[in-house]
Amino acid sequence: MTALLVLIYVAFISLGLPDSVLGSAWPSMYAGFGVPVSAAGIISMIISSGTIVSSLNSARVIRRFGTGTVTLVSVGLTAFALLGISLSRSFALMCLLAVPLGLGAGSVDSALNNFVALHYRASHMSWLHSFWGVGASLGPVIMSWALLRRGGFLGGWQGGYRAIGLLQTALVIALSCSLPLWRKAGGQKAGPQGREPRALGLLEVLRLPKAAPALAAFFFYCSLESTVGLWGASYLVLSRGVAGDTAAGWVALYYAGIMLGRMLGGFLSLKVPQKKMIALGLALILLGILSLLLPAPAMALAGLFLIGLGCAPIFPGMIHETPRHFGEEYSQAVIGVQMAGAYLGTTLMPPAFGLIGAALGYGLMPLAAGIFCAAMAYMIGRVYATGRPS
Repeated sequence: MTALLVLIYVAFISLGLPDSVLGSAWPSMYAGFGVPVSAAGIISMIISSGTIVSSLNSARVIRRFGTGTVTLVSVGLTAFALLGISLSRSFALMCLLAVPLGLGAGSVDSALNNFVALHYRASHMSWLHSFWGVGASLGPVIMSWALLRRGGFLGGWQGGYRAIGLLQTALVIALSCSLPLWRKAGGQKAGPQGREPRALGLLEVLRLPKAAPALAAFFFYCSLESTVGLWGASYLVLSRGVAGDTAAGWVALYYAGIMLGRMLGGFLSLKVPQKKMIALGLALILLGILSLLLPAPAMALAGLFLIGLGCAPIFPGMIHETPRHFGEEYSQAVIGVQMAGAYLGTTLMPPAFGLIGAALGYGLMPLAAGIFCAAMAYMIGRVYATGRPS
């Protein structure tokens, strides 16, 4: 199982790469497309809509084809979409390519999260999501490097997308060679206790105890994470006067905070209960939001890092406890719905803030982040206050 775990980690790097690149590239893209700054929300909404569709259907798809095959096809879809975007010269074509990008992300996210939750310890779940942070941190770095090059095959925002698309293609090749590992694992369709997953519908999942507040917690978490990730660079450029290429690099620190926090969280989770880890994360997010409001640009840099550091333990901690809260046989269906709720937040809230920012100013981003943080904390409190399901 060790070789398979390494491959899963690498797959999560690929999952993080495209998640962060749009926000970093957008200040350099929108003028060439002839659209307003707020149009990034449309692309984000399309991507997230695709992930919602694939997440809600993940239990049925994975039960039929297995985790390995679903992961391979999903990464292939993202590679195709990223390479297509690198050749795009119109906003309409970029919106069209956002569809396979979203569909590819949803199934692989649900599949790998459930597989690790069933077969590995909480520390591995935290490390798994730290590798998403590796990819999410590398995305803005690659894009910043490409923007500085300006011309050539890997220059400009097109070159940034092209470089990430080629990395995804390399992973597709590796995954195609690894299918025997998934078959050898033998547990990709069942938990370690041999309980076969049940493909529950959305309404059936929501009838389970704890499901509604857990779904809402994921919604507000991803509302926060994606809004800061998408609009962080625009906030720095339009409200703090930071140069576009510099802002793209600064946003990388936000994702670096997520990555570092999850790496450290993997070790802390061996000793510290998940509930305390999540509470610490919420406190760090609040501190980061307050730092964004301070006048010194260096404090805005620190604020982005602290928000990322605070986000680190929340998502993997909530995911890993899903089989314990709902049972192994229901975990794949519940995680699929939780992923759908998470991506619903990603779909609705960043474009909503884009419209608010266009009307009232992008300096309101820290306020939006604070509202999401408070709502998430309330819903997480309800999950832990609710008794275990019978």
